[in-house]
Amino acid sequence: MPYDDQNVFAKILRAEIPCDKVYEDDWALAFKDISPKAPTHLLVIPRGAYVSMDDFSAHASEAEIAGFFRAVGAVARDAGAAADGYRFLANHGRDAHQEVPHFHVHIFAGRDLGGMIRRAKD
Repeated sequence: MPYDDQNVFAKILRAEIPCDKVYEDDWALAFKDISPKAPTHLLVIPRGAYVSMDDFSAHASEAEIAGFFRAVGAVARDAGAAADGYRFLANHGRDAHQEVPHFHVHIFAGRDLGGMIRRAKD
């Protein structure tokens, strides 16, 4: 799937749409999710135009990859999530219900998040 530069995260990166920013550096931007699923629910997006984790891991430079994942860790620490634990999640494609075609990571924290996913039925 080609990158759509009109997606909501691309518009946020260009400051065409506001966000509740919590972190920003050369590699990433992080902000509060507008429909939180946990007391702490943050989104971290790379500055580059990548559709998914698959696209990012295949095409981003080593510096972009390292910088982005360092940013994810910094965002979690800055939010106070590292002490009690957090989950980070990246959805890819239709079956994972990826809603915005710009690679992003969700950070969830602030309560017991339960098990990861339900078992597949036999």
